[in-house]
Amino acid sequence: MSAQTTTSLAGSSSLAGKSILILATNGFEQSELDIPHTKLKEAGATVHVASPESGEITGWDQKDWGKAVKVDRTLDEVSADAYDAIVLPGGQMNPDTLRGNPQALSLIKTFFQQGKVVAAVCHAPWLLIDTGIAKGRRLTSYKTIRQDMINAGAQWEDSTVVADKGVVTSRNPDDLPAFVAKIIEEVNEGRHERRAA
Repeated sequence: MSAQTTTSLAGSSSLAGKSILILATNGFEQSELDIPHTKLKEAGATVHVASPESGEITGWDQKDWGKAVKVDRTLDEVSADAYDAIVLPGGQMNPDTLRGNPQALSLIKTFFQQGKVVAAVCHAPWLLIDTGIAKGRRLTSYKTIRQDMINAGAQWEDSTVVADKGVVTSRNPDDLPAFVAKIIEEVNEGRHERRAA
């Protein structure tokens, strides 16, 4: 493989100069925040964790509380204008709490309306219901919320990862490598033309 080809391949997965926001609160599934946070930074992106809370938030690690994660920005301090994508970790508690927060829903919807990448894993597609994004869109989710997605008008698929014009969804922590790879691909495609929610 030539040096030029190697550079080209590396460049295709690079997020240098891109900024990604991860939105979460207490009870996020640990791996679903930690892995995208690490891998997106490794790809060259600036990654910030935002939350309604300041200081730290604590994850849920399979069957018990996990470790704390530093909050870089509170919801009051972030704007979709400063980022290229928003990533929504799952876990049951995290998206269920955030869907009751109008400011969080407004932020997610603004990313969508600006044609930026909106990525949700596991139970986080619940947030795509409450923002109106799920309706008419191809997506996947954790199997137990499949019917919620269908009831909201989504075209649900039992797939590892689904991308529909910059809306990226994935089923569970086992699918995180494919989820992150698809986020990188979609961010590098730039803004996505789509009907506003």
